[in-house]
Amino acid sequence: MSEPGGANRARSEAMLPFDDRGLAYGDGVFETVLVRDHRPTLWQAHHARLIRGCEVLGMRAPDRDALEAAFAGAPGLKVTKLIVTRGSGGRGYLPPAQPKVRLRWRSTAFAPDTARWSAGVEVGLCRLRLSRQPALAGIKHLNRLENVLARAEWREEKIAEGLLADQQGWLTEATAMNLCWHDGRRWFTPPLEQCGVAGTLRAALLEAGLLEIAPLHLDELARARALCLINSVQGLWPLRRLHFPIQREPFEPPLADAHLALQRSAHQLLGYHR
Repeated sequence: MSEPGGANRARSEAMLPFDDRGLAYGDGVFETVLVRDHRPTLWQAHHARLIRGCEVLGMRAPDRDALEAAFAGAPGLKVTKLIVTRGSGGRGYLPPAQPKVRLRWRSTAFAPDTARWSAGVEVGLCRLRLSRQPALAGIKHLNRLENVLARAEWREEKIAEGLLADQQGWLTEATAMNLCWHDGRRWFTPPLEQCGVAGTLRAALLEAGLLEIAPLHLDELARARALCLINSVQGLWPLRRLHFPIQREPFEPPLADAHLALQRSAHQLLGYHR
């Protein structure tokens, strides 16, 4: 159920028509925003990415007031998902000349898994390899079939996430989080010009000078003295064991002090204080 009341709530929960282009083609974008007492965290970055995604797809974004109406409602910690589609119309794949975008949202109560902040997580390397498509790289478009297929590769509860490389073996991201790696001196995150989603927490840490961009190939994992996964909802999870889909010993980077400094900065940005 969506949190906003009255007409806004009805609008948010209205069913999509059969000819909605987001439903038919994944023609749209979305954002998943951590909201604390009506205040969306990292909203500037989320809004900027949504605007850029709409620009890439060639459609008008909803005005900011309409988007921010989704953050009204009961206090507390929530996750609000905003979905913007191109609406209905057009002929086949050809989009309408003057689309009427459609906005939907839903808010749900949320509590982070704080045990993973300190104990770290086990992660599997996915068999699926990401395709390269620079025209769509970075944005959070609705067509996430690669992520769906990758996430279907495991059901073991001990595996918290799946790591994804592109077709050339360059590590890119996890199914729903960004990847960071430490070389013993500095933290890095892979470039995302060819594929992957440019996360808002990743952007904030880059802007703060706490991350740098550098590639890491699967064949060069030994360069990483520490690994972690980040996103703007869950925060930072240290990676303590990486399982491979072939007969190979797991990669077990240490839970280093370097995690604590980056985690502290990341969680301050998200309002997680420990």
